[in-house]
Amino acid sequence: MTPAQRIHQLREQIAHHNERYYALDTPEISDADYDLLVRELAQLEAEHPELVDSESPTQQVGAGSLNVAFAPVVHRVPMTSLDNAMDAGELAAWGERITRGLAGEPARFVCELKIDGLAMSLRYEQGRFVQAATRGDGSVGEDVTANVATIAVLPKQLSVAGTGVPAVCEVRGEVYLPLAAFERLKAAKQAENVARVAAGRKPEPVPVNPRNAGAGSLRQKDPRITAGRGLAFWSYQLGEVVGGPEFTSHHQTLEYLQALGFPVNPEIRVVDDLAGVIEFCNHWQAHRHDLPYEIDGAVVKVDSLEQREKLGFTSRAPRWAIAFKFPPEERTTILRDIQVSVGRTGRTTPFAVLEPVFVGGSTVGMATLHNQDQVAAKDVRPGDTVVVRKAGDVIPEVVGPVLSLRPQGSQPWVFPRLCPCPLQTELVRPEGEADTRCVEPTCPYQRDQRIIYFASRGAMDIEGLGDSTVQQLSDAGFVTDPGDVYTLTREQLLTLDKWGDLKADNLLAAIEGSKQRPLPKVLTSLGCRGLGPSASEALARAFGTLDAVMQASEADLATTDGVGPTIAASIVRWFAVPANREFVEKLRRAGVEFGRVEVSRLSQNLVGKAIVVTGTLEGYSRESAEAAIKDRGGKSPGSVSAKTFAVVVGADPGASKLTKAADLGIPVLDLAGFQHVLATGELPPAGDEPATGEAATGEAAPG
Repeated sequence: MTPAQRIHQLREQIAHHNERYYALDTPEISDADYDLLVRELAQLEAEHPELVDSESPTQQVGAGSLNVAFAPVVHRVPMTSLDNAMDAGELAAWGERITRGLAGEPARFVCELKIDGLAMSLRYEQGRFVQAATRGDGSVGEDVTANVATIAVLPKQLSVAGTGVPAVCEVRGEVYLPLAAFERLKAAKQAENVARVAAGRKPEPVPVNPRNAGAGSLRQKDPRITAGRGLAFWSYQLGEVVGGPEFTSHHQTLEYLQALGFPVNPEIRVVDDLAGVIEFCNHWQAHRHDLPYEIDGAVVKVDSLEQREKLGFTSRAPRWAIAFKFPPEERTTILRDIQVSVGRTGRTTPFAVLEPVFVGGSTVGMATLHNQDQVAAKDVRPGDTVVVRKAGDVIPEVVGPVLSLRPQGSQPWVFPRLCPCPLQTELVRPEGEADTRCVEPTCPYQRDQRIIYFASRGAMDIEGLGDSTVQQLSDAGFVTDPGDVYTLTREQLLTLDKWGDLKADNLLAAIEGSKQRPLPKVLTSLGCRGLGPSASEALARAFGTLDAVMQASEADLATTDGVGPTIAASIVRWFAVPANREFVEKLRRAGVEFGRVEVSRLSQNLVGKAIVVTGTLEGYSRESAEAAIKDRGGKSPGSVSAKTFAVVVGADPGASKLTKAADLGIPVLDLAGFQHVLATGELPPAGDEPATGEAATGEAAPG
């Protein structure tokens, strides 16, 4: 097809879709698909200006539109995630929660672009760059110091005019690949593949989006490769700081970061109310593609650090910040079939088998349909042209059908009556539930999913025991439940297709190593409904051994922070099943450790007590002071509340914590008082603790 023919074809297609969209209000393709047509036409017209026509749609206003290669790093200050708002309504609801949390006190907000990159923590000691770590799971990341050191925009030595630098300064931000650098990388890989094919070699994958390309560049084993990729960095937050200045607002910390020599995004704005926040989000939602880097939303934070302490955190995220996600990309494609998967608990989930389509930065061939009711409500059918959305830029889902393109004679899809596994057991939908389940305990699909879950990274983390391997093992009759993985032999593995000595030895070594997993992972691996990593961590700390959890009453489990009555009831029901008890004993016989946690032998005299540490205590680091509290059963949160038992004050304390303690009447302790509490679990006798003003801070007490 000649350029002129393709231009003519594109103009006709765009005119058709303009009519469907603007005149008939029945679009047949997504905005993203429409934009692709317009962009292709504009490119061809730019390459062939002699073919540009004043009637072309392009000339009409409104017509367009934890890697083992890297050592683990424990974050001294966790890198928490953010809750999301997907639309203006959810953003407004967050604003209302802020207002309630501050008892009507007005708040200012800092609005930042949400950079589509890789979160990073940079550590400087005495002003010198010493370490870079990825976010990882928020507590432990990967050491990528050598690679991050190649990013040209980052200072190697800190300096601030007229002042000294902190003894320790952790800077948080986002490593990203600018669009220009991404295009250069993609073009180079494409040219390289042309040469590879010409030489009879297999082409290598071409990077599909800047975020993934940037992450891959950062994880190169050779830092020289990373250096050539053109990575950049925006700083947006401080982590651990020792010996630095005190701040009262977030925007002051951003100014300080800039003074230290770090890049701070120029589009950050401080606004006085939620109306300003919404205006900022709306602007960048409309102009996200005007930037030389990719963004996928905006981040909104309460500016006052004192107000942040009032608002605190949920179990996973700060209440004082939220990520406003821009609407996800949508594409249209053909729905080839609707099938049903069976999970480890018997839950059956319909999913769409799609004509592969590129959406949200990756090629999607399957997408969730959630449950039986959702399929019926959307009325999607095999053969339909459907709109596919990558919700939250992560999970592909089918939004709905394009009815004008539905094939004649199409019939509604009917949820299957029988489980798709070889047993063909009748499926059950319990009254009042949205999910349909297979309740046959010997269902092989459930069995395989339980084993896959057991071996997953969040559970026993058995490398090499993925979906295809589990299916091989179960088909061969070598495993019938997760406990059977510990009885596998080298001889059995070598009978499997495409298995050799090295692969067999590696899997057996990984299985053997999993026996030493800490108790939280063992608890998670059991597959009890509702018992995820956070609750497992809480139970491990509270009870110390798996046997103690098994023997605990529902009431005792429910009083554990992070567990609650629903999970507690689920745990008790799970352990009441004889087959589950036998499974636990199978793990015990295999040598799996049931109590590998840091269980302190110290007196647990601080159980139920929250002690906040602020400032530097002689003889203690911040981490060791918090550990001393937790080793005695207490908690050491980062903020003061009405539930705080005491505030321990060292040198250079946080003024806002002291003010909050004074307002709430919380006892304030010095080093001696802290040591007394550790030894006895009680406050020092009256008169022994320091005052909350001059004696505690070295400053005159306010007013």
